[in-house]
This record gives sequence, structure tokens and C-alpha cells, in this order.
Amino acid sequence: MSEGLLMFVRRGDSEEVLLETCGRPVCPDDEVRLIDEEGREVADGEVGELACRGPYTLRGYYGVPEYNARQFTADGFYRSGDLMRKHPSGNYIVEGRKKDLINRGGEKISAEEVENLILMHPAVQNVACVPMPDPALGEKMCAFVILHPGQRLDLPALNAFLQRQEIAKFKLPERLELLPEFPVSTFGKVSKKALGEQIAAQLAAEARVPASA
Repeated sequence: MSEGLLMFVRRGDSEEVLLETCGRPVCPDDEVRLIDEEGREVADGEVGELACRGPYTLRGYYGVPEYNARQFTADGFYRSGDLMRKHPSGNYIVEGRKKDLINRGGEKISAEEVENLILMHPAVQNVACVPMPDPALGEKMCAFVILHPGQRLDLPALNAFLQRQEIAKFKLPERLELLPEFPVSTFGKVSKKALGEQIAAQLAAEARVPASA
């Protein structure tokens, strides 16, 4: 990250560590914590937000004290927004971004985790999972998918595929939208904000249509 902390695997690490982790800090003076939303450290093996402090990690952003108050803990650890899990080897596994979580009735779902599984489906060219509003659960997951030419896919078939990958049932998408292309931001990245607004507008429009229509 440009804010400081660097992690690498090392020569001699096992194949599992090389393939599954992003390594561990390069400097022995780097301090790493994985914390929950209240700033408490999570247990080893659980997912938490990466917070770090060290000799080359920034102490704050210039001229934005309100932002710094949110991004740094009281004892100076930088909240990265990256979700990680500690591997038994002491290395770290990236699980996604904090802002890319879907809160389904209190159950936190990593959109990136589900997207990576959906990309394994032979019919899928690209995917973006976004939250859609739900009156009972707060949010549910909608999977926007671009298919390879000539392919077909519906939600039951997609979820049957995902269940064969042993995904937890609460992480299954509850709506599938097929698109020819995704909206992109000014930086050329898929705009999940636009997709979220699109599905929210679709749900609102559907709610206004009489049941007999």
C-alpha cells in the first residue's frame, strides 16, 4: 500500500504459503493487528481489518484531522480497510475490502469471495456482486454477470454451482442480473456504486407495479 506497510513471502516458505498468502511484514518493527469494528483484535484465523504501525507507515494525512480520526486508532495504528486472516504460519491472507462487504441481516459477506467462486463457472466472463436493499434483512446480494458469447445461466443453476464449491448458504446470491457490459468509473474500474443504484431503482420500480400487472 502507498501508506506504508509491505508484506512478502520468503524464500523457503511452503507451497501453501506461497500460493495462499500475501506474506508477512518485511520489517521486524512493523506491528500488525487484525481488528473488528470496535477496534478489538480478532482471534487467530478470524477475519479482521488490517491495522498497522511501523517505521515507514504514515502517521496521518495532511490537513484532514476528521479523516485521520477515523483512519487511525488512538494508539496510532492505521486502519487500512483491507480484510485479512492470519494463516497458521504467521503469514496473512487477503479476504477483501471492508467497504466491499454485504451485510445480510448481520451476516457479513465478502463480495470478492463470492465473485471469485462465480468466475470459476465456465459460462461467466465477468461478475460484480453488490448489495441490494431488503426491508427484512437490510441487504441481500445481487450478482451482475457478463456471460461468454453463446452461454446461458440462471440463478438456480448458478447457486447449484456455488453450493458444489461448499459455500455457506447465506452467502448465495439472491438475484442474478445479466448485462452485456458493466458501467465503469472515471478510473476505468467497474462501478459497483452505479450497479447498486441500478438494482435499487429496479426493485423500487418493481414494488410500484401492481401484483396483477
